[in-house]
Amino acid sequence: MKKTVFTGCAVALITPMHEDGSVNYETLGKLVDFHLSSGTSAFVACATTGESPVLSHDEHCKVVEFIVNRTAKKVPVIASSGSNNTAYALELSRDLQSVGADALLMITPYYNKTSQTGFVKHFTYIADRVDLPIIMYNIPSRTGCNILPETYLELSKHPNIAGTKEANGDLAAAAKTAALCGDDLTIYSGEDNLTLPILSIGGKGVISTSANLIPKAMSDICRLYFQGNEAESRKLFLEYLDLMNVLFIDVNPMPVKAAMNMAGWDCGGCRLPLTSVSEENKARLRVALKKYGLLA
Repeated sequence: MKKTVFTGCAVALITPMHEDGSVNYETLGKLVDFHLSSGTSAFVACATTGESPVLSHDEHCKVVEFIVNRTAKKVPVIASSGSNNTAYALELSRDLQSVGADALLMITPYYNKTSQTGFVKHFTYIADRVDLPIIMYNIPSRTGCNILPETYLELSKHPNIAGTKEANGDLAAAAKTAALCGDDLTIYSGEDNLTLPILSIGGKGVISTSANLIPKAMSDICRLYFQGNEAESRKLFLEYLDLMNVLFIDVNPMPVKAAMNMAGWDCGGCRLPLTSVSEENKARLRVALKKYGLLA
C-alpha cells in the first residue's frame, strides 16, 4: 500500500495578479494563510486554476517556492508539472522538486495527445527520474484524451505514481479504476460537483477550485464523510452545489477569480488569452455569492 499524498480537500490555488499582470505575492501569502486556518489539507500550486499555461518557467518555480516557504511544511504542496512535452515535464518536475514541492500533479499530454501505451511510457519516464510522488490529472474535456482503467492499473504498479485527479465525468470508469487498482492508486475528484460520488467509491478527497472561496465547507464535506457522518456530508455537499456549478459558467479560472474579487480578495484578472467574465455572468456570480453570504 502506497503512502497517500493527502486526504481531504486540496485547493487548486489561484495565482493572484497585479493590474500589470505580475504575480501579487502579498495576496498570495494572505490566501495561503487563509487556507491554513480553514482546514485545507493540501495546496495544488500552478495548475490550470493557477494559470500554469501563462506562467513562465521561472514564475512557476518562484510561485511554488513561495507557497512551500509560506506553508512551512504544515501541509503538502503539490506542484503542477505536466506538459505535452515529456522532456520538458521532467525538467520542470526536477526544478519544482528542488524548490521543495512535496508531490507533483501531472496532466496527461494534450493537443498532440498520445495512446494508452503513450500514457504509460510518458508517466513512467518521469516517475523513474524524480523522487516525488506523482498524481496524474485526467481531464479529457481539456486534453482530448482519456486514461482508461486498465491503463491506470499498469501505471499504479510504479512506486512513484501515487494517484489521479479524475475529471472525466465517468463515474463507472472511476469505479472500475478503484476496483482494479485498490490501494495502489489514490483517486481524487477533479470536479467539485462530483466530490461526494467519488468519495462513495473510495476516493480520498478532492482537488478543488471552489475551495478558493469556501475552503472550510469543501474540507468539511470530506471530513464528515470520513468520520462516517455521510448524511451531514451529503447535506453540506448539496447545500453548496449551486456555488460549485456557477464557478464553472465560463472558462476556469475566469469565474473563480471574478468571484474572489467580489468576495474582497485582491486577486486581479487573468492573463491572456483568458479575459474577464461577461457582465451577465458577473451578475450570476453576485447572486450566488450573496446567497452564500460571500459578497464583500
